[in-house]
Amino acid sequence: MKLKEGFMLKEVAGSYIVIPVGQIDFTAMITVNETGAFLWERLMNHTTVEELCADMVREYDIDESTAKRDIEAFIKILSDNNLLEQ
Repeated sequence: MKLKEGFMLKEVAGSYIVIPVGQIDFTAMITVNETGAFLWERLMNHTTVEELCADMVREYDIDESTAKRDIEAFIKILSDNNLLEQ
């Protein structure tokens, strides 16, 4: 999976906000925390849940089941807002 073109993540006053770039019809307001920004960066290129999970376990020193649960929740938000290519 990969993020769709036309969206970017901007840091504004310590918060990360998803914004559309160009002529995209996008009315949602999505903010993410540092972990969401970490995942966003990895989703800019094609990746899998397994690769994301391994990256999170390494970066945040958490167990695999917690990482996978958090990743699946994040992916659902992105998918519900039509921000992912499958």
